[in-house]
Amino acid sequence: MRKWKVETGLSESLPVFVGVIFASISSGLGELSFLSLTVYFSRDVLGCWGSGTGGAGVAGALLYSCLTQAGLSPQTTLLIMLVVPFAMLISYFVLLVPPPSLPQWRSRETKYVAVGSEERRQLMDGSEEVEQENSIQEVSSTGPLTLTDKLHVMRGLLKFVFPLGLVYFAEYFINQGLMELLYFPKFFLSHAEQYRWYQTLYQVGVFVSRSSLFCVKIRKLWALSLLQVGNAVLLVFAVRYLLLPSAWLVFTIILYEGLLGGAAYVNTFYFISKETEDRQREFAMAAASVGDSLGIALAGMAAFPVHRYFCSL
Repeated sequence: MRKWKVETGLSESLPVFVGVIFASISSGLGELSFLSLTVYFSRDVLGCWGSGTGGAGVAGALLYSCLTQAGLSPQTTLLIMLVVPFAMLISYFVLLVPPPSLPQWRSRETKYVAVGSEERRQLMDGSEEVEQENSIQEVSSTGPLTLTDKLHVMRGLLKFVFPLGLVYFAEYFINQGLMELLYFPKFFLSHAEQYRWYQTLYQVGVFVSRSSLFCVKIRKLWALSLLQVGNAVLLVFAVRYLLLPSAWLVFTIILYEGLLGGAAYVNTFYFISKETEDRQREFAMAAASVGDSLGIALAGMAAFPVHRYFCSL
């Protein structure tokens, strides 16, 4: 009987797991693709991207909290929000005006320019060795990146990827392993409502800090990493020893967590865009996005045993 219940539970949960997997794949591919595309637009687009992704988090979390608080089931709420992917398709293929420099919109036609008599004489007098040298230099500066070039770029990205990955590890360790356990029975919100508003405030912090690139830029990314790790350590002790007296204090800490995470994200990609050569920038933006994804994955694996341990106390 128990075996049948376990098998039934797994079969019912399988579509949920598959849906989460596909949602994560689409999110990762979208982030990688759009960050790479930002190099073909003005640098202000990166700040708008950060602000937009932060705003999307706030809108999604707030809308979900409000709809479920109003009495709609989580399933109905998610079905309503399926309109978002279709809106993204329309905005990308209909509203977005791509620049001519974008590869798939680049004209393949060769433009011929009339050559004057003086230029013709210089071309006829030039040696083949000079022409060959110029050709090699042009290919090396404008051609596709080789494997050696990519490895060189990735080594240079480590100073950005490690702090970003550490910030996201601590951030999602809090979100996945600790946040649900920060429950205050005497508060006017239920356990589920407290958790939803934790998530909403976290997204508000992310939105504010990702939008701050237009006002302030933070180059010391390691400082943000250490502050976020300190945040995680504090909440571990808070869960274990019940140190925090009120949910309002947790709301403040969660908001602060979002501010740190959003600031680390947007400043990392801003300085990568600024300090990377034009030819390497597109690959660098895509490769650096692995940092936050790796941090999130490791945080999920670490959060499982920690969450189970605290629940067993």
